[in-house]
Amino acid sequence: MDISVVIPLLNEQESLVELHDWIVSVMQSNNFSYDILFIDDGSTDNSWEIIKTLKQNNPNVKGIRFLKNYGKSQALHAGFLSVTGAVVITMDADLQDSPEEIPELYKMITKGNYDLISGWKKKRYDAIITKNLPSKLFNWAARVTSGVKLHDFNCGLKAYKNNVVKSINVNGEMHRYIPVLAKNEGFSNIGEKEVQHQARKYGKTKFGMERFINGFLDLITIWFVSRFGKRPMHFFGALGAFMFVIGLSFAFYLGIDKLFLNPQGRLITQRPQFYISLITMVIGTQFFVAGFLGEIILGSKDDKNNYRIKDRLNL
Repeated sequence: MDISVVIPLLNEQESLVELHDWIVSVMQSNNFSYDILFIDDGSTDNSWEIIKTLKQNNPNVKGIRFLKNYGKSQALHAGFLSVTGAVVITMDADLQDSPEEIPELYKMITKGNYDLISGWKKKRYDAIITKNLPSKLFNWAARVTSGVKLHDFNCGLKAYKNNVVKSINVNGEMHRYIPVLAKNEGFSNIGEKEVQHQARKYGKTKFGMERFINGFLDLITIWFVSRFGKRPMHFFGALGAFMFVIGLSFAFYLGIDKLFLNPQGRLITQRPQFYISLITMVIGTQFFVAGFLGEIILGSKDDKNNYRIKDRLNL
């Protein structure tokens, strides 16, 4: 199959039929073999019923329905596990991503030998204060921290080689950082394409300002995990050793001072250096233990999916 389109959604009943017809029109005009996978992330409207109706009329439609709302990252992860297309396209269900971009994205992956192409909504139709400015700050911080030079990390319209989506594990709220996850797995040929952004036609956004706070916290997490996730002892061990050496140095100084330089002076326990020495050695030891525990957990962890599927359509 040429293309698998993965569409996570939550309460988007108004746009699904229009989006489906638009995608089908693009696929047929370009003679692509395709399937469309809708992941219903716990919708409380008639989204799933509409997906089932689309499936009856188009065998290329597939669906996954979550038991409850688990989030966009889990929806994408479930979709990535199920897709079979040589090129995987992700897009949002709110009609703000244009299916007309699909042929060029497909060409860039297959002809340009990219592992991943991320969309860049250079001209946006979102509120400036609540979305545009925080998004620019967020993307700047992501570029500096990750080393991946993209203008728009959070754009839902992306294209991947199939082996890329099969190699990454999207959990928590890490859908914002899929290019970084891909880079960490060795897929460094990451490109960018300026794409058309359209004003929301139906409903309202499901994300508020808290997504930027969560985004920056996740950015710190992914920076740490990307550097030390597979070798926690390198971080905690080095920090623990540094602090232990500081504490041991203070203790050595106190011992020399009391035995040889000032034997008639205050007791060691009456000097503040003693408590600095004690605390830093204890904290250093704790960091060492944290590193060992991290290595043990890393070696024995079980990568179970933390979502539950309620229903499937022809996967």
